[in-house]
Amino acid sequence: MNRLAVLLAHRMRRDRVQLALWIVGTAALALMATTAVADTFGDRAERESILRLTILAPAILVFRGTPNGADEGEFTTFLILAFLALLAGLMSTFLAVRHTRGDEEQGRAELVEATPAGRTLPTAATVVHGMLANALLGIAVALAFAMSGLPVDGSAVAGAALAATGLAFFAIGLVAAQVFRTSRGANGFSVAIVLGAYLVRGLGDALGTASEDGLTRTAAWPSWLSPIGWAQRTEPFAANDLAPLLLSVGVAALLVGLVFAFQSARDSGASILPDAQGRAHAGPLLGSAIGLAWRLNAGAILAWAVGATVFGVLATTMSPLVDEIGSDAPAIAETLRRFAGETASFEEAFVTTFFTMVGILTAAAALQAVMRARLEEAHGTAEPVLAAPVARERWLGGYAAVATIAAAVVVGLSAVGAVVGAQSTDDPGATTELALRAAVAQLPAALVYLGAVLLLFVLAPRLVIPLGWALLALGAFFGVFGELLGIPEWMHELSPFAHVPVPVGGDVDWTGGTWLLAIAVGLVAASVVGMRRRELVTEG
Repeated sequence: MNRLAVLLAHRMRRDRVQLALWIVGTAALALMATTAVADTFGDRAERESILRLTILAPAILVFRGTPNGADEGEFTTFLILAFLALLAGLMSTFLAVRHTRGDEEQGRAELVEATPAGRTLPTAATVVHGMLANALLGIAVALAFAMSGLPVDGSAVAGAALAATGLAFFAIGLVAAQVFRTSRGANGFSVAIVLGAYLVRGLGDALGTASEDGLTRTAAWPSWLSPIGWAQRTEPFAANDLAPLLLSVGVAALLVGLVFAFQSARDSGASILPDAQGRAHAGPLLGSAIGLAWRLNAGAILAWAVGATVFGVLATTMSPLVDEIGSDAPAIAETLRRFAGETASFEEAFVTTFFTMVGILTAAAALQAVMRARLEEAHGTAEPVLAAPVARERWLGGYAAVATIAAAVVVGLSAVGAVVGAQSTDDPGATTELALRAAVAQLPAALVYLGAVLLLFVLAPRLVIPLGWALLALGAFFGVFGELLGIPEWMHELSPFAHVPVPVGGDVDWTGGTWLLAIAVGLVAASVVGMRRRELVTEG
C-alpha cells in the first residue's frame, strides 16, 4: 500500500498543473454556460422556440445535445453537456497514455519496474489516479452548476455523468496504450475514438424522434453506441436517471481488466500491434527537411481538413434556415450580429460564425505541425537531420512552411465543402461568394498563432505544447464565445479571432487582417532568426 501511495503521489505531482487547467477550465465553462443561458435566454418562450427549431434543423443536434425540456437546467445541458463530456474524454485519454505508453517510451517505466513496485503496481496507480481525476472533474462541474442556481440534484447527476464518461474513455486510453507502440499512435487512436463517440452521439440525436410539443427528443439507437450518449441518457434536471452510467462503469471495469491481462503477457516497451515495416529506400519526398516535415504531419493535416470540410458544408446547407431562425429566435439573431458586426445581415453573421470554427481548426492544424518539430527535438530524432548539412533555421523553416501549407489546405477544403453545400440554396452564387470570403478571412488569425507558437518553440521549448494549446483555447474562448457570454471588450480584443475580416454587404474590410498578417510575418521571421543561436533541448 505504501508503494501504491508513493506512485500515486508521483503521478499527482506530475499532473498538478495540467489537471488543474483541465478541471478548472471545464468547470468554468459549465458555470459561464449557465450564466449565459440565464442572461441571454431567460425567457422560457424563447427557449421553447429555439428547441422547436431543432425539428427543422436536426443537424444542429450534432453540435449540441438531446433536448429534454425548456427549463434553465434542461436547456443548459442541451447546449453544453455533450461538449463537456468531450473535454472529459480528451483529458482522460491523454492522462492514461501519458502514464503508460508515454512512460515506456521515455524509459521511465523500465526504471520503476526494476524496483519492488514491479510491473502491475504502476498500472494500478495510474488507474486510481484516473478515477480520482474524473471524480474531481465531476464534483467541480456539479458545483459550478449548483453555484449558478440550478437544482442540486440535477447538478449532481450532470457531474456524475461527466465523471463516468471520463472513466470510460480513460479505460479506452489504457487499452490504446497497450495496443500501439508509440504514445503518438495511442493518443491519435484515443482522440479518434472520443471524436467518433461525439459524432455518433450527434447522429443518434439527429435521427431521434421529437415529441409533439417539440421540446424533447428521444435519441435513436446510434446514441447507445457512445459513452457521451449514455451521459445524455441520464437527462440531468429532467429524469435524473443514473442507470445509463452503469454502462460507462461496466465498460471501464471490463477494459481495465483487459489491460492488466495484456500487461502481464507482453514485454515492457512492446505492443499488441507490431511495428509496421518501413520501405527499404526513402522516396524523393524525404530528400529534404521540408519533405520530412510534411511526411510527419500529413495524417494530422488530413484529419483537421476533414473536420473543416464538414463545417464548410454545414455553413452553407443550413443557411436557408436563417430567416426562420432570425424571426423565431431574435436573441440568436442579435447575438450573432453582435459577433459579426451590427451591419451584417443574419445570413452573413451565420456563415461567418461557422467559418470562425474553421479558423480554430486551421490554427490547430498549424500549431500541431510546429509541435511535431518539438516532439522530434525532444525524442532526439531531430539530431540526425541537423547532423547533415541542414541549418537549424532551415529545419525550423521547413516546419513553418508545412504549417502554412496545412492552414491553406484546411481553409481550402472547407471552402470546397461550402461550395458543395451552397448548391442546395436558393442563390448558390451569392452563398458561394459569401462562404469563400469568410473562408479566406480565417488565414490571418491562424498564421498569428503559427508565429506565436514558433516563437515559443525558440524561447521556451519545454513549454511550447501546453502553452500553445492554452493560447489557442483562450483565443477561441475570448474571440468566439466572448461576445456571447458578455466578457469585457478589452478581453475580446486580445484574441486574433476578434479581428478576422468579416464579409458585409459584398465587401470585406481587411484592415484587421492586414495587421494580423504583418504580426504573423514578424513573429515567424523572429523565430527563424532566433533558432540560429538556440541549442537543441532533447529533454521532454
